[in-house]
Amino acid sequence: MKRQIINFLQAAFPFLLTIGLWRISVPFWNPGGVLALVPVFYCSFVRPTSWFAPVAVLACFLVDYSFDTRLFWTAAYCLFYAINGFQTAVDLTRMDRRGITAFMTFFGIAVLILGAMHINFTNILRGVWLFAWVTALYIPITWALEKGACND
Repeated sequence: MKRQIINFLQAAFPFLLTIGLWRISVPFWNPGGVLALVPVFYCSFVRPTSWFAPVAVLACFLVDYSFDTRLFWTAAYCLFYAINGFQTAVDLTRMDRRGITAFMTFFGIAVLILGAMHINFTNILRGVWLFAWVTALYIPITWALEKGACND
């Protein structure tokens, strides 16, 4: 019985972490719960987890709702998901350093587009801070996901 509970919690950890990171939204450190995009990206592309795609779309929608962007993150995720499904040149599941380069590309382009919508000095600084902060936390969050058994 104890082992079944541990197995259930290990299987549920990526889902719970995604919702938890979205829920602990703080304006400066985690605006709109944007840190939830780390497990969304990791468990969708780098270490694909069974049944995670619907939760990833829901999490992107929740980040959009909190971030007050109308389906921006959801569209970015779906676009990246489609591009990843059709391409054969890059295998994200075999990338070094848990796929941080692919995540930086995905997140960097999205933050650049968000910053370009209303260009001013404050938005540029906010975009640079957000990019640096989220990519710096990518490795610890993905390490926790690996320890929490994200890969099936």
